Amino acid sequence: MSQNTIELLSRAAVKSSPFPHFYLERSLASEEASALIADFPPLDKGGSFNINDVKTTERLRDFVEQFGSPEVRQILGEKFSVDLSDKPMMATLRGYSRAKDGRIHTDSKSKLITLLIYLNDEWPASTGRLRILRSGDNMDDYTDELLPGPSSLVAFKVTDNCWHGYPSFVGKRQAIQINFLSGDKAKKKHQFFHGISARIKSLFQ
Repeated sequence: MSQNTIELLSRAAVKSSPFPHFYLERSLASEEASALIADFPPLDKGGSFNINDVKTTERLRDFVEQFGSPEVRQILGEKFSVDLSDKPMMATLRGYSRAKDGRIHTDSKSKLITLLIYLNDEWPASTGRLRILRSGDNMDDYTDELLPGPSSLVAFKVTDNCWHGYPSFVGKRQAIQINFLSGDKAKKKHQFFHGISARIKSLFQ
C-alpha cells in the first residue's frame, strides 16, 4: 500500500447518513491496481473464502496485511469512533457473484468495521453495483450506488441499520473484504463459518 493510498484514506469524508461510510472510487495508482488484479486468485465459485485458504501471491497478502497496521487502524478508528488498536482483523476474498448474491442485509454485530476493496478491470454492467440503502426492504431506496471497479473502496461502520446490497449480477466480481472484529472468538467463528460455507456451496453449483 502506497503512502498515497494512506493519504486518500485519511482525507476521505465520512457520510453519516444512512449510516457512517465513505467511498473512494480509486484507492490505488493504476499500476498497483493492475498488479493486484492480476494477482487475484481465480475464484469461479460463489461465496467468501478465507484468504489463508486460497493460493495468493505475497504481494496481495502484503497489501491486505497493511490494513492491520497501526497507522491504518488509527485512521479508520478515528473516522468511525471505534478503538481498533487491539481488534482482530479478518480478510476474505470473493471472486464470483451468483444470481442470489447481493441481497439486502446488514453485517454481523461481531463485526465493527467492514471494508470492501474491488479488484475488477472495469465495470460496464448496470447491475452488481453496491448500494447504500435507507432500509432493509427496498433495493431502490438508496443514497449511493458504488462502482466495483479497479481499486474502488468502501468502508462502513457496522450498525443495526447498515443495510446494503446490489441488484443481481452473475459473473466475475472480485473483491477483498476486510473486517475488524469484536474479539478473537468472533474471528475464529467467522473463519470457520466461511471455510465450511464455501465448501458446501461449491458442492451445489
